[in-house]
Amino acid sequence: MKKLYTGKTKDVYQLENGNVLLKFKDDCTGKDGVFDPGENTVGLTIEGIGRANLETSVYYFEMLKKAGIKTHYVSANLDEATMEVLPAECFGKAQGGNGLEVICRLVATGSFIRRYGEYIADGTVLEGGYVECTFKNDEKGDPLVTGEGLAALGVMDAEMFASMKEQTLKITKIVADDLKSIGLDLWDIKFEFGYNNGEVVLIDEIASGNMRVYRNGEIVAPVELTKLILNR
Repeated sequence: MKKLYTGKTKDVYQLENGNVLLKFKDDCTGKDGVFDPGENTVGLTIEGIGRANLETSVYYFEMLKKAGIKTHYVSANLDEATMEVLPAECFGKAQGGNGLEVICRLVATGSFIRRYGEYIADGTVLEGGYVECTFKNDEKGDPLVTGEGLAALGVMDAEMFASMKEQTLKITKIVADDLKSIGLDLWDIKFEFGYNNGEVVLIDEIASGNMRVYRNGEIVAPVELTKLILNR
């Protein structure tokens, strides 16, 4: 297989059938050894988190399929921690990978508070969910960009953005409702989208390492979160 891209938490390969293979790694975003899905650099390695993220992704991709929401997911090999996906045109510029991240926030925390803490208290519920986009750019700290900005920069048009935002809110609600059923509270979650066969579709993963989840006021670590999701 030809390696297309080496990412923070996954490596990407080209398959002979035209699809793409994602190889999940045990690296996590964070800072000073502390897990934080809002950080833009690898901060720690957790043994088994690659497979854990893959298992969680498969669980939710199958759930979205039943709900009629299209994604790039094709199949997975849990033993090898790999997932086969459909090819998709990515939004934004990033060497070999997607250049745009979409965050849905249900509760104000993390980088949202670091930016807007003088206006809102940590832990405040954001009614209806708050969707924001950032460009993947470590040197610039993943700068925020609006829907109008994405159109002005030629990254995506207004119709694409509207579809992406609508899907983000729907997918977030599905994940949040599932977590609520086992006593967990989703605070925020990070997605990536691509363009496939004329449609904006969810790509990448829906992993424990890309969401911030609390139980009884305490954040749940990624590996523990995967166990709670899959072993109910």
